Amino acid sequence: VQLQASGGGLVQAGGFLRLSCAASGRNFNRDDMAWFRQAPGNGREFVAGASRSGGTIYADSMKGRFTISRDNAKNALYLQIDNLKPEDTAVYYCAAGNIPRNWLYVDQHRYAYWGQGTQVTVSS
Repeated sequence: VQLQASGGGLVQAGGFLRLSCAASGRNFNRDDMAWFRQAPGNGREFVAGASRSGGTIYADSMKGRFTISRDNAKNALYLQIDNLKPEDTAVYYCAAGNIPRNWLYVDQHRYAYWGQGTQVTVSS
């Protein structure tokens, strides 16, 4: 069972990135999925979630520039980040689990599966 995050890189401020998370070894269509990020010196924070039923939820500070989507046919999760800012610099992680309520998406302990992370670095 594996989640493989990719798509990170070094980008100038104002640019965009599309992160991908490929799932294998399990049908993640039954799971709720999410993206978290961890900036240097900070704890891991919730970015956005995509439920198994198709709903999406975003951290308040992430609304507007972040778009989460999933393709159940490909067993994949995506995160589009537009108008990148230096403060978006972080390692981005995808995760999967059973999240019964929207307000529980922020709880890292709810997620049974984690990807290894992909580094996003935004230069000013």
